Amino acid sequence: MDWQPLWLTFRLASITSVILLVMAMPVAYWLAFGKFKGRGVVEAIIGMPLVLPPSVIGFYLLLAFSPSYWFGAWIEKVLGMRLVFSFPGLVIASILYSLPFMVYPIRAGLQSLPSSLREASYTLGKSEWTTFYKVLLPNCKPAILTAFVLTFAHTVGEFGVVLMIGGNIPGVTKVASVAIYNEVEALNYPAANQYAMVLFAITFVILLLVYSINNRLLRVRQSS
Repeated sequence: MDWQPLWLTFRLASITSVILLVMAMPVAYWLAFGKFKGRGVVEAIIGMPLVLPPSVIGFYLLLAFSPSYWFGAWIEKVLGMRLVFSFPGLVIASILYSLPFMVYPIRAGLQSLPSSLREASYTLGKSEWTTFYKVLLPNCKPAILTAFVLTFAHTVGEFGVVLMIGGNIPGVTKVASVAIYNEVEALNYPAANQYAMVLFAITFVILLLVYSINNRLLRVRQSS
């Protein structure tokens, strides 16, 4: 069995999850406590990957990333990087596709915190940023952990978007889901089963560890 697709899969999931973690926290705070017009529009845009078929998202991202489109042409001209059929393109597509899986759990976690935490921090003269970073986030660890795990697992299982944006280039864009698809097409079921079982086992262990830690954090929070 070729381990490269598996390594590429977990590399993609790790990079996507870390970048989204940094991006999603201020967005989640903004959605949780911000007062602005058009909230429904913003939430609908963020949540579209939850309901749209991956082929639709992949198709429009393929158009946008293409050098024949202004965005893809601008990226290639400024950064000297082509997004279609490349690993950076996979990362950007995965960030967009997995965004709601990071934003919504963190937002829910922030909204579940008692308002007295924010009020006490403001009363002590702390700024909004300090309150968010040093008061709210430390009390929101279970939600953050859940969001990270959901994003990681969702990225590991990507297929439609990954195939349309990245294609099937070994060592560059051929992730495990694409490798499984190739083996099934070739009627090589034992090889497909090997990839699937490794993905299943690793993902199960990661989820088991993370949710065990998450439950422990919840118990500590409830007892304090």
